[in-house]
Amino acid sequence: MKPEEFKQYLADRGVELTDQKVTQFQQYFKFLVETNEHVNLTAITAEEDVYLKHFLDSILPLLELPAAFVQNARVIDIGAGAGFPSLPIKILRPDLTVTIVDSLNKRIKFLGDLVIMLSLDNVELVHGRAEDVGQDRRYREKYDLVTARAVARLNTLSEYCLPFAKVGGAFVALKGPRGESELQDSATAIAKLGGKLRTNQVVTLPETAEQRMLTVIDKVKATPKKYPRQAGMPNKKPL
Repeated sequence: MKPEEFKQYLADRGVELTDQKVTQFQQYFKFLVETNEHVNLTAITAEEDVYLKHFLDSILPLLELPAAFVQNARVIDIGAGAGFPSLPIKILRPDLTVTIVDSLNKRIKFLGDLVIMLSLDNVELVHGRAEDVGQDRRYREKYDLVTARAVARLNTLSEYCLPFAKVGGAFVALKGPRGESELQDSATAIAKLGGKLRTNQVVTLPETAEQRMLTVIDKVKATPKKYPRQAGMPNKKPL
């Protein structure tokens, strides 16, 4: 997907890309590719692929599930890597306050430089593992929305993410074609962590036959204090 096709795709769905936002996406792409030469951020570096498989893929929840992104919401992105999905969403929705958690300091450094370059306000970067940050009172159950893309299987991912959502908030998982089977395997974990499935929406990525699953889990009660368990346990012994 070429940048102009990306802009037109959004326009067809009622989302206008201003000149400033066009420039921000251009700067994002250029800095991602430049940094990727010495820091492993992504295997996808061709411009058309980055616009389709990173930028558009990241904003699918915003396009398909707009009601989940309330005005001035506090959003936390777990394991964002090179900033996906939260920073493309932030470019389109500057009203959102975004926190990004990632365990690798090199990625946090890249994101810090990127946020400054793109002049993005109200973005906080947290270096740490989700299991540790999720037990920190500054972040635990403080967010309207939690996002995660390509991080872990849903039963493990739910333990990483649901502790950050406040009661009444939600967790949005961006999953691939295995999302349906992962959801079935995650029912016990989601219930234990205070979640309840709202919707599981299948979307086909434009210009491809690739399916994406957007899973929205509402936070209906507080997560028990013992979750998330210590670092490594959610992945080693999923609920």
